[in-house]
Amino acid sequence: MLREVSGGVTLAVRAQPGAKKTAIVGVYGEGDSAQLKIAVHAPPVEGRANEALVAFLAELFGVPKRSVEIVSGELSRSKVFFVGSLTVQQMRSMLSKVI
Repeated sequence: MLREVSGGVTLAVRAQPGAKKTAIVGVYGEGDSAQLKIAVHAPPVEGRANEALVAFLAELFGVPKRSVEIVSGELSRSKVFFVGSLTVQQMRSMLSKVI
């Protein structure tokens, strides 16, 4: 789910657009292929769900929105995000409080 890369961490996410509210709802899959499952209030139209995910992850990890980027999966439910300026340990610590 989390991988250390140059300048930050990549995070695998399974998006669930069109939900009542944006929130982490659990983990999708197991082992190395596990993804953070996030329900997204915004619909998957014109990139609104992706924008909502970027804003949600930035707030969750306490970084500016410009530090969160979609690396892959822009048109898929399975996405990979880059979060800059953090380590895997920092992100695990933050996620352990909400999962």
